[in-house]
Amino acid sequence: MPLAQRLTHSFKQNEIEKKWYLVDASGHTLGRVASRVAHLLRGKHKPTFTPNVDSGDYVVVVNAEKVKVTGKRNELKTYFHYTGYPGGATVESFKELIKTKPERVFEHAVKGMIPHNRLGARIIKKLKVYRGSDHPHKAQRPELIKL
Repeated sequence: MPLAQRLTHSFKQNEIEKKWYLVDASGHTLGRVASRVAHLLRGKHKPTFTPNVDSGDYVVVVNAEKVKVTGKRNELKTYFHYTGYPGGATVESFKELIKTKPERVFEHAVKGMIPHNRLGARIIKKLKVYRGSDHPHKAQRPELIKL
C-alpha cells in the first residue's frame, strides 16, 4: 500500500462544519449533563475529530437552575476563587450559587472537562448557558439533544 493511502487526514479549521445543539438540563445530574456537553463542544462525536483543532459545535444549555446533584453534594460542595490579592479568597457553596448564578455552576463543571490551554479557551466560548427556558439563539435553529 502506498504511503499516501495509509496517512490519516488531519482536518483544518475551515473544513469543519459547525452545528448548534440545545440541551435541556432540568432534572438531570450536573456531571452527566456536563460530560455530554463537553463531548459535543470538543467535537469528539464527529468522524472529522482532530485533537489540535477546534472541531466542536455550539451548545446552548437551558434550565441550568433545575440541574441536580447526588448525595450530600447539595450541602457540602464548595467553589473556591482567589483574586490574587491579600484577603481575596472567596468560597461559595453549591446551594447558594445555584440560586444566584446557576450558569456559573454549569460552566465550571464543563470547563473542568475540556483542555486547559488556548484551544480549551476557544472551545468554552461556544458554550451558552441560560437560567430559564428562553435563549436568544433561536435564529440559529439549535437541534434538541435528548439526554
